[in-house]
Amino acid sequence: MTGDHYFTAQPASDAPPREVEFSVADRDYRLASAGGVFSASRLDPGTAVLLRKAELPTATTGDLLDLGCGFGPITCVLADHAPASTVWAVDVNARARELTAANAARVGAGDRVRVRAPDDVPAEIRFAQIWSNPPIRIGKDGLHDLLLRWLPRLAPDGVGWLVVARHLGGDSLHRWLTDQSWQVERHASQKGFRVLRVTR
Repeated sequence: MTGDHYFTAQPASDAPPREVEFSVADRDYRLASAGGVFSASRLDPGTAVLLRKAELPTATTGDLLDLGCGFGPITCVLADHAPASTVWAVDVNARARELTAANAARVGAGDRVRVRAPDDVPAEIRFAQIWSNPPIRIGKDGLHDLLLRWLPRLAPDGVGWLVVARHLGGDSLHRWLTDQSWQVERHASQKGFRVLRVTR
């Protein structure tokens, strides 16, 4: 056993190749995955709810952010459905970044996806939308720090889409974001998950 988590920067665990298949908005995806990344063997149920219930940015032309991209399912769906946008895929996990880059190329969007470690995203970029199934397992303080770092980088009319399990604090996160002066709407609830729409 190793001490790897999906938020480990350089996973040392074995990485047997896998493939994950899913469908979003009548399009089928088959992406490469591997051990040592978030939800390596399937599309995470929270991510599935987010992609099904949030409003895909089909007409958006700005920069989009997938915060905590894992092996890239949100990145690939955003790039596929927003062909005029650039998608920034951010993760601390180097293996996740490698997989996301490969999967972006697999869906024909490699030229519009920028895969980066958090500190390597240019400070001047402002995002039309931020999408995230945030890493709850890093703890409440870590989660709050993460959101305090990235949500302020929304464009003035930007939208954040977050999915959080109710039993892992979805409702308390809603209240905390409101306390931080964000406008928060519970856009959808399904299978125990909250989809939150966050604006200024």
